[in-house]
Amino acid sequence: MSAVPDDAESFPAKKPAAIETKIFDPRDPATDSRGAELTDACVVKRGDQWWMYLAGQAHGYGPTELYSASLPLSAPLSAHGWTLTRNLAGELVPVAGHDLSSNWDGHGGRHCPSYVRGWDPHRQAWVERLYYAGAAENLWGPYFIGFLQWSGDRWIDQAQPVFKADQAWEHGSVYEPNLVYHDGKWKMWYVAGSNQEDYLVHGYAESHDGQSNWTTHEVFAPPEMKMFDFCVRPREGAFDAIFSSVWLGQGPPPAETGLWWCRAEIPSGNLSDWTTPVQIMTAADRGWHTGPWKPSFQFQEQPGSRALIFFDGAYRTEDPGPFPFAFTVGCLEIDLPPHPVQQSRHAES
Repeated sequence: MSAVPDDAESFPAKKPAAIETKIFDPRDPATDSRGAELTDACVVKRGDQWWMYLAGQAHGYGPTELYSASLPLSAPLSAHGWTLTRNLAGELVPVAGHDLSSNWDGHGGRHCPSYVRGWDPHRQAWVERLYYAGAAENLWGPYFIGFLQWSGDRWIDQAQPVFKADQAWEHGSVYEPNLVYHDGKWKMWYVAGSNQEDYLVHGYAESHDGQSNWTTHEVFAPPEMKMFDFCVRPREGAFDAIFSSVWLGQGPPPAETGLWWCRAEIPSGNLSDWTTPVQIMTAADRGWHTGPWKPSFQFQEQPGSRALIFFDGAYRTEDPGPFPFAFTVGCLEIDLPPHPVQQSRHAES
């Protein structure tokens, strides 16, 4: 089965100009990485500043931590100008410690952050959270999903994860969370399974508080789609989603490997409610990345449809050992078509 439907849409013949920019590369001194391996960017505007939250290894080994980068205060969203948060000695500063969470994320690290702001019915207040996957023993899982919560001056870790695999099809591991808060619910799309087994299935669940009483874990996309992320953002009264289709098998990746875009009137947990996907990036070798994954996107603040899609990449190195690759973070700038309802409104005006 193909990773996406055979009748997948395509952009008009005259495609909008797309721009790719490398942001972080541990082996490129022109970036701010300084040897650090960074992945899984989640980009969000908090207050008057754009922030990027990432997973990574400051020295290329050990449990992954969550780090941050930012653009200058009041600067517009851009692929350029990101500065990693470091201390006076130049070391990367983790977003939070492990005072409470070390029992479930201390050895395997923190992975794939997803920022969301939503209503906490227990506190009767709006809260900011960074959801992520944590592993108790090693980098390769199995994983649980938990979050850090903003206290007003720092991110606070939690003593227990809030979401665990409980269905046979999840194979005991859940990770790659992507969340939105909508219509009084915390809605989460996530990956289940494992890369080592070459078994990935996309799940969906929702909760009124984002911590407990999650609905029954449902299959959102089957294993055949190889969907590895499903990032959702609101736009002009509707919703856009960008997801990655990955290839973990032997040989060259199939044509459907890459990034895809679809849209819906509401952020639905049923894949059939979203439009037929459109491929916006392939797995073509760009030198500093192939087979992009973990998209996190935002639209430029001025009216329009220009999206900045931050993504993970990798390239092969000459290093000896079982994993001769380096991870990178890049950005794809591309115009996404307006929603049909917006097209109608423009036509009427």
